[in-house]
Amino acid sequence: MSARGRRAVRAVLPRRPARLAAVTLVSGLVTAGTLAGATSAVAEEAPRSGGGATATIGGLKTYGDAVVHGADGDRQVSAGLFAMSVEGGGTLQTYCVDIDNPTQKGARYQETPWSGTSLGANAAAGRIHWILRNSYPQVNDLAALAAEAGVPGLTEQDAAAGTQVAIWRYSDGADVEALAPRAERLADYLERSARDTAEPQPSLSLDPPAVSGRPGERLGPVTVHTTADSVTVTPPAAATANGVTVVGTDGKPITSAADGSRIYFDVPGDATAGSASLTVQASTSVPVGRAFVSDSRSQTQILAGSSESTVSATATADWAEQGAIPALSARRNCAKGGLDITAANQGDEPFVFSLMGTEHSVAAGGRQTVLVPLQEDQAYDFTIKGPHGAGSRFEGVLDCATETAESKAVGGESVQTLSEPSPLTVGGGTDTTNLAETGGSGATPLIAGTAIGLVVIGGAVLLLLGRRKNPTTRH
Repeated sequence: MSARGRRAVRAVLPRRPARLAAVTLVSGLVTAGTLAGATSAVAEEAPRSGGGATATIGGLKTYGDAVVHGADGDRQVSAGLFAMSVEGGGTLQTYCVDIDNPTQKGARYQETPWSGTSLGANAAAGRIHWILRNSYPQVNDLAALAAEAGVPGLTEQDAAAGTQVAIWRYSDGADVEALAPRAERLADYLERSARDTAEPQPSLSLDPPAVSGRPGERLGPVTVHTTADSVTVTPPAAATANGVTVVGTDGKPITSAADGSRIYFDVPGDATAGSASLTVQASTSVPVGRAFVSDSRSQTQILAGSSESTVSATATADWAEQGAIPALSARRNCAKGGLDITAANQGDEPFVFSLMGTEHSVAAGGRQTVLVPLQEDQAYDFTIKGPHGAGSRFEGVLDCATETAESKAVGGESVQTLSEPSPLTVGGGTDTTNLAETGGSGATPLIAGTAIGLVVIGGAVLLLLGRRKNPTTRH
């Protein structure tokens, strides 16, 4: 396909809003100092996982060169497969879906639904999934791929570069070409052939991730969704010591479950108000097409291949004899630009809480989802406490848009495009990334510095209705 033809195709793709380079400090309902106190209060609790694989990114594994054509001229980038190491064991291969945002070596990533990434608002996301399933490394017979695409003599570097270039054309609407002729012909074939393909299911998740009820009841169900043959179920020692058990639909204690299994917290009738959590873990191949995001604003990745890898998820339960008994969970909603807070109330009184200065009331036996609007790239960290001291902390970064070449101006200042390697660190570490190897050689140091250095409280909420420690969850 000619460059003009590619521009015509991408003209119909939705334009992403430019990501905000400088994060705005939004007025909240508590001060930073108050929230810091809440942070220390929950630090001893184990964090809750959104479910799936957690991995650390290394560097480019197999790649070639590409050129991005932009309003400011052409720039050369590397295009290909990244390697990621899974916590608990396993390796992943990924392509990136944010060409102008740098990858930070050593960044920690979490498996995430498309709805929590730029793919959620991208009508072409299904075509990216098709490309992943029908190209390298899923099709690792290069001769077969070459015959299908009509590109004889494909090398691994050609295949990786061509696949990445085709993905960028749909993920970013980028006018990008592979420099190697065979890689470029493969990219054209993949772009031309791509068809909508449904989002893959998560490797492991629990639905809902939080439940509530009264002592003497089985709280739940929590349904297991997984691609693994089975998962191990582990209640915390503290809950077991208090007589809380994890049971199946027949009421018998369980230590394993499968896809579709329903799990309950069996709480003794004499239990005082409290909470418990369970963890499920498995070893499985993560489905191709799953998205991975990092709270350090390292560029979003999409899965191209997986070894047998460790995946896990957690769920919590809260109980009380009377009053409101809320179960709280959160999920990024990129289509609406914010964080969805869901509160289910299994108590006998309404659960009243405030978000962004607005009071909300969930009736006894009711359920309500409230959107917390956030700006792109805005970090959030807030805690909601319930009437019996139970509470949930939600922290993360809203990363819903790709960084377009048009967003190179920050606050009226031009951001320098780097042609030489530039070190970026995560959390004060010493690992660095060569930006010329990330798919984003037009780096933005100001963005990176702001992203790593600032902790911004957006719509922070702290309802001080109890003193009990709260679990931490990332979304």
